Amino acid sequence: MTEAPILPTTAIAKPESALRAIWQQFRSHKGAVFGLVVLSLLIIAVVIGPYLWHPEKLTVVEAIKSKNKGPSLKFPLGTDQLGRDMLQRMIAAGKVSLAVGFVAMIIAIVFGTLIGVLAGYYRRLDGPLMRLTDMFLALPLIPLLLVIMMLFRDRTASILGPELGAFTLIVFAIGITSWMQAARIVRGEVLALKEREYVLAARSIGSASRRIITRHILPNVVSPVMVAATLGIAEAIITESVLSFLGLGFPPDFPTWGRLLYDGLSYMQVYPERVIWPGLAISLTVLSVNYIGDGLRDALDPRIRGR
Repeated sequence: MTEAPILPTTAIAKPESALRAIWQQFRSHKGAVFGLVVLSLLIIAVVIGPYLWHPEKLTVVEAIKSKNKGPSLKFPLGTDQLGRDMLQRMIAAGKVSLAVGFVAMIIAIVFGTLIGVLAGYYRRLDGPLMRLTDMFLALPLIPLLLVIMMLFRDRTASILGPELGAFTLIVFAIGITSWMQAARIVRGEVLALKEREYVLAARSIGSASRRIITRHILPNVVSPVMVAATLGIAEAIITESVLSFLGLGFPPDFPTWGRLLYDGLSYMQVYPERVIWPGLAISLTVLSVNYIGDGLRDALDPRIRGR
């Protein structure tokens, strides 16, 4: 009796992980890589910058002599109308502007995701919540923010202090008026997800709605939420810059990039660099965040990732 020949076995390739596939697709988007590098450099600059660049404090006489200076070795970005180092103020302003963008984005995404999930999963809540969303979309954003700032700025400043009060009010106002797009995106995803087989199977065995939402719905809406979050950062930074540019943002001694633009407006024709640097910082941040959002959208979409 002859033995059956032993056929050569081939090693089964290990399937590629989802995170690796997402990263490979993200790396193929040159704009997204550029945006990630620029945003990372900006974050590193505003976080580490105060420890690397701390010019000596000037006396009143020295500050008067140093005001409105051009770029030099002592002042790489020049000085402002009070003799303050513009590089130091740009670093401090970037920390505040980026913090406003990230915190306001978190508020908007959390609130928008909550509204979107409730509207998409519970049919009886869909109508009222979507009409609420339409009402907020119909409101003019900038005039509404101006009214909120004028009504509550002094009150929050008296409770939390001028700096923390302004930060809290601006972040909350931007976040509470920027959740509508995220809510609509999440609602559309939930409407499709709740009819999938695994959700119907979980419902048929008596799983609670809260468990279905947390185990099956929310993990599958992470991708569109992340894309909306990146775009929300750029929108929040621009909105804060507009408020500061109009003089209703942070106090003058608490710089942001928008506040530096507002302060340099009066000197724009004589000292154009006073508005070039903060404007360039805002433009690079918004551009890089938008590119990162485009790259995430392509990387998290399995249809594009499989091309």
